[in-house]
Amino acid sequence: MIKVDGLYKTFGATEVLTDVHAHIEKGECIAAIGPSGSGKSVFLRCIAMLEKPDRGSICINGIDITKKGTDLNRVREKMGMVYQGFNLFSHLNVLDNITLAPRWVKKQSRAEAEEKAMELLSMISLVDRGKSFPHQLSGGQQQRVAIARCLAMEPEIMLFDEPTSALDPAMTGEVLAIIRKLTKMGLTMLIVTHEMSFARDVADRVFYIDEKRIYEEGTPEVIFERPRSEKTRAFITRQNIFAFRIDSVAFDMTAMNARIEVYLTKYNLPLARVYKVQLVLEELIMEIIRLCYGVSRPEMEFTVAYAPGSDEIAICLHYVADRVNPLEESGDEDELGMVLVKKMSKRREYLYLNGRNQIAVTL
Repeated sequence: MIKVDGLYKTFGATEVLTDVHAHIEKGECIAAIGPSGSGKSVFLRCIAMLEKPDRGSICINGIDITKKGTDLNRVREKMGMVYQGFNLFSHLNVLDNITLAPRWVKKQSRAEAEEKAMELLSMISLVDRGKSFPHQLSGGQQQRVAIARCLAMEPEIMLFDEPTSALDPAMTGEVLAIIRKLTKMGLTMLIVTHEMSFARDVADRVFYIDEKRIYEEGTPEVIFERPRSEKTRAFITRQNIFAFRIDSVAFDMTAMNARIEVYLTKYNLPLARVYKVQLVLEELIMEIIRLCYGVSRPEMEFTVAYAPGSDEIAICLHYVADRVNPLEESGDEDELGMVLVKKMSKRREYLYLNGRNQIAVTL
């Protein structure tokens, strides 16, 4: 279906992709992951020929689209691309956004195009928003319309360039649910994403892109559980852990809690569990500040990690101070905060070594 050989792309003197090779079978869903700036989006845009490669070939259904004289418009008729931004026509309502290309490119009648558009709006649960304009929709709704607009052209290939990067967690879930539906339709899909749990869930194979190439590829089980390279392993570990540093008694707890919520809701955890994590951390942090720092500058950091296999959430909190264990120091049963921490956690461990305190809590 898609074959990439020796792809090389530069912007001026900057190499972005070097010697990229890939093969994507018909009906296969590929997730492309990797650090920011590694060339994932450029790889996608080269396949759509929105960026022209400097060297190499890209064959789609046996047609080398990098060859001079290739009818790119004809190839693109069977290819849909969904961007980070929604790119809807602001002056057109939802129905007109979806029907514009089928009417102009495929010469469908308005009635035929609108009948198909209504089917698609039903699929994305927006059947009542056909007459709405983009500014009247949420970000998640706009992105769902952008997907429907691509599907109206009946593509064989769908390319997604970080389709949820501009959305909050609730809207992200809406869009990912639609993409999950598409995996059952037999479309060939390449999805650039930073949503690791989603990539693991929907992809047949995962491309880890780094050092300007496909650094490692394999099934989701291989890439996420037993990657061959240390670099891939380090990247996956970073993505699976939320880390936060506190260096002021007036730190922004609201921002901290918002970031914890974003991290945990990626795993589709209920808000009740998210609130439990936030409450445990709030109580521990404020008690450590009271016991160790007062008004002085804290040296504190913590990580939160969710393990899908065991369905457990691990909190590990480090702080530099004399030996102080708030679970013991505040140990009388009248101290409500620590009582709550103990009641809500399955396991608790404390360690002190060379001036560093560590509390590990499992929920």
